[in-house]
Amino acid sequence: MLTDCPILYRDDQVILVNKPAGMLSHPNPGAVSARNRGAFLGPYDFQGKTFLTEDGPVWLLHRLDQDTSGVLMAALDLSSAEKLRKDFEAGSIAKQYLALVRGDPGPKGTWKDHLSVKRDGTKVRSFVLRGYEPNAELRFRRINYSASTKLSLLEIELITGRTHQIRVQANSRQHPLFGDDIYGDFSWNRKMLRELGCSRLFLHAHQIEFNHPKSGKKISVVAPLPTDLQEIVERLKSTQKQ
Repeated sequence: MLTDCPILYRDDQVILVNKPAGMLSHPNPGAVSARNRGAFLGPYDFQGKTFLTEDGPVWLLHRLDQDTSGVLMAALDLSSAEKLRKDFEAGSIAKQYLALVRGDPGPKGTWKDHLSVKRDGTKVRSFVLRGYEPNAELRFRRINYSASTKLSLLEIELITGRTHQIRVQANSRQHPLFGDDIYGDFSWNRKMLRELGCSRLFLHAHQIEFNHPKSGKKISVVAPLPTDLQEIVERLKSTQKQ
């Protein structure tokens, strides 16, 4: 068995799963346990970025934050892993997210910043450094805006893949993500919990588009919104602003 996550797509070369919020992409160093496990089963080789499952190795190609749900991609053979990792580095694999943010950032736009990372043991935090060349970029499109709650649902395309990039770039523009308990507005999160009854981070890896490593065919894989996030979206539609 490779995984107990819902499988969105699988063939002999690649597998894409729907990772739930609260699950790590890969376990932290130490013994694998119920609280310290990844999206695929078995021990994890950090040097090779590979799960050693009972059905064979699985090469992890990228990561999602523990609090982020959605589509996660891995390879099932070494040559496919090498090809797809190069595609990720070249930016030729398209990743789209859905995020709920405070306020209205506008109908569409591009955010560019220089992000730096600070590490303290296992804790990693990113922050914006002003006055430096941008190394982080994303594009967004507003799907809808709720006038009553002052919340915007955004479709975000990541151009780069920095640690906590969407959360940090949004918060630096006074548009913190709904439920972000690391970079967000904590008092606002509590208010939203009372009003909407959901406390988790609203950040979902919605879609990945890639060229298949063997056939070259363009493949698009979508992870539907989890029920708790979809319920929030339905509540906001009545006050939508195009």
